[in-house]
Amino acid sequence: MSRIPVSDTYPRSTASIAGHPIHPMLVPIPIVCFAGTLVTDVAYWSTANMQWANFSVWLLSVGLIASVFAGIAGAIDFFGDRSIRRLKPAWIHAGGNALALILAILNVFVHSRDAYTSVVPTGLILSALLVVILLVTVWNGAELVHRHRVGVQPGERA
Repeated sequence: MSRIPVSDTYPRSTASIAGHPIHPMLVPIPIVCFAGTLVTDVAYWSTANMQWANFSVWLLSVGLIASVFAGIAGAIDFFGDRSIRRLKPAWIHAGGNALALILAILNVFVHSRDAYTSVVPTGLILSALLVVILLVTVWNGAELVHRHRVGVQPGERA
């Protein structure tokens, strides 16, 4: 079992409750919702069952609302500690998530149209792009926590 180096210089999470960072608590919701949207879009494309298009709209809407709150907490962390802004993965994570938020807003508008035109092909393409962007931002977010120890208390495992 390897020992984690104890340091008091880890970048801290500014948006936290009782020392627990808020951003990592919120990000699973939009990630799951946006990935689920891609799954339900593919299901609609395969079956033409209207209910799958309805599921996509609901998943997108919930994911979009949750991502706004996650984005606010992430922005507070990003701008709250200069040492976070010095990290390249933080910029990729923040910029990618901002792009994902813009794509999600556009995707909600596309999905608000009639069922077939809301999913095929534009909604499906936007949902796939959103998931690809999230793969990059999630990887960089995990790197911030596990490699750069952002928001990790000294002596604590990430």
